[in-house]
Amino acid sequence: MKVKKTFPKILWLIFSSSIFFILLYFALFYYTKKAETQVYHSSIEQFDNEIQKLLEVNSKPILVAINNDTNWDEFVNFTKTKDRNWYNETIGNELEIYEADYLGAYDANKNFIIRTPTAKIKTIDFIPKKEMELLDKAGVNKFYMKIPEGIVEVTGASIHASNDPNKNKTPTSGYFFVVRLIDIKFIKNLEKLTDATILLLDTDVDVPSQKHKITSLYTLKDSNDKFVAKLLFKRNFEVYFENAINLLYVIIVAFIINLIVNLIYTRRLVYHPLDLVRRALETGNRKAIKELKKTTGEFSYIGNLFEENSNQKLELIKAKIKAEEGDRLKSSFLANLSHEIRTPMNAINGFTELILNTKISETEKLEYLNVIEKSGKNLVGIIDDLIEMSKIDSNQLTPNLTIINLDSLVTELYETVKVTVQNKDIDFKLIKSKNPAKFNIITDDIKLKQVIINLLTNAIKFTEKGSVSFGFEIDEAKELINFTVKDTGLGIDEDNHKYIFDRFKRVDSDISIKVGGLGLGLAISKAYIDLLGGSISLESKVGEGSTFYFSIPLEYSKTEHITVKPINNIEIIKTEEQTILIAEDDNINFLLFQKMMQHKNFKILRAINGQEAVDICINNPGIDLVLMDIKMPIMNGFEALEQIRPIRPALPIIAQTAYSSSDDKIKIEEAGFNGYITKPLNRDNLFELINKYLDKENYNEI
Repeated sequence: MKVKKTFPKILWLIFSSSIFFILLYFALFYYTKKAETQVYHSSIEQFDNEIQKLLEVNSKPILVAINNDTNWDEFVNFTKTKDRNWYNETIGNELEIYEADYLGAYDANKNFIIRTPTAKIKTIDFIPKKEMELLDKAGVNKFYMKIPEGIVEVTGASIHASNDPNKNKTPTSGYFFVVRLIDIKFIKNLEKLTDATILLLDTDVDVPSQKHKITSLYTLKDSNDKFVAKLLFKRNFEVYFENAINLLYVIIVAFIINLIVNLIYTRRLVYHPLDLVRRALETGNRKAIKELKKTTGEFSYIGNLFEENSNQKLELIKAKIKAEEGDRLKSSFLANLSHEIRTPMNAINGFTELILNTKISETEKLEYLNVIEKSGKNLVGIIDDLIEMSKIDSNQLTPNLTIINLDSLVTELYETVKVTVQNKDIDFKLIKSKNPAKFNIITDDIKLKQVIINLLTNAIKFTEKGSVSFGFEIDEAKELINFTVKDTGLGIDEDNHKYIFDRFKRVDSDISIKVGGLGLGLAISKAYIDLLGGSISLESKVGEGSTFYFSIPLEYSKTEHITVKPINNIEIIKTEEQTILIAEDDNINFLLFQKMMQHKNFKILRAINGQEAVDICINNPGIDLVLMDIKMPIMNGFEALEQIRPIRPALPIIAQTAYSSSDDKIKIEEAGFNGYITKPLNRDNLFELINKYLDKENYNEI
């Protein structure tokens, strides 16, 4: 009887336990689905916010640049004069700055003036007049529209004087538009920025949800707030629930076994994990999530879900902070760039106007001209740094390895830089190597020189009084050449050491503001050293000075040493009248050549394009030398050289170019030019080349 009475109790216990566990099973299933839904919707919401933020970051540089250009007095004047030369030389050259496909300007009456397109856009005038009316009130606006070439993003701004206090109330002077074509390149760049797959939809339809995908729709609207198209962003959703049911069955079996063995384990296996789930859902407690992951079965999987959700939130916060920091640095860089360019331009324009329109003494005139020359060199330096940084960013630089004598190269740099510190209270020293190179080495001498000059220039700039020294040592064991540039100048705060080689960040101080510049020298130097396979580091303390260390691989050429000849003063040779052909399409540049040579015994001929240069050289055997511009209409300098050289192989042809990077120099040399001179022209360099190739006895030996 006892057995009979006990058995029904056991069956009842099993049955009641089963009912309890069935309820528990459905509770777990409900929590699993709830967690799945919550994580999915939370991820979509985060994805939408991320896309909105990143699209704002993508548009911010255009808004900063267009606001800067349209609040420019010279642009206001252009809308009245419609001076195309001014526009082409200033605004028309900014397609790359805006990363745009079309720039267009309109006057105050909403009449089209001029455009600057890429080859992608053929349509001339497509901006709606209503949009210009909207700009009269809004000042700046962005919208989308369809043109024959496709859907475009248009950013427009009204043009006002820089000192206009009521820019949205006073009549506008004109309108300026920046257009980007939403093509494959645009979408690929946007995919890289957002880390998502993007589809362009031209119909206003709802997109069904996809398994394991989160999506975000961004509607493109025209100036009347009407639908134009949609951008569909897709990203993989790496949270899966397929095994939830199976894992729950495992939990059921484990629960029954543990219930039979010991009911005490119920609390540990059910209540405690559920409590962790509750704490994770209510507060996002990371300790609870960590403990939940350590449990078994489905609870551990739910812990992974919570951790994934938490990690996504942290990644979003980091991405937001990084995007905001990048936006701030780029905005700061653009503002600094505008300042650094306008500063020398202000000096050039201002002192030129004083010379032209005021009565000044010869002493004052000479002083003003020196200021103009210095400002022009500063402006060229800024432009060169920007071009070089652009090439670095687009991976267009490659090392041009040559055989050099390292001792001679360092000595030549020392003699060159020493001249620049004669007027400063600085002890400039070259530290002789204790372990010099046994043979000539193989490296890119141009980039190596530029790195050393950049570091020395910085050291001299920031050292008012004290010493600047540099040198190198050979480490044959590690196959490295170790360079050192040391100064006793201002020094750099330790907190700024990690930013010192960043391209968009400059360590600001009273002296750095005084000496100016974009702060790209160290970024370019690091890029060159990385290109050569080396490394660079810094030691510095405020008030004690700085020491830069950099190393490049040691590779011997196993040939005789190369000796570097000293640089002698230029002597102008006196000859009978000789004929020089100047191939130059720009009238101002040709006038400058004429004025430089007017006191020399030269007969000057001119060709305004490459074809004329070829014809003149063929029909005039008396031409002694050609100064060939690289960029000319009809036929450029390289093409003209190819046609002249077979007919006049001994004729010296010197390239004159506005391109000044080391890669451009290599291209010119490989093309077969005898030499080259860069713009802006340097009179001493010009006559050094002319003398070299018009001295026919020496030229035949070259």
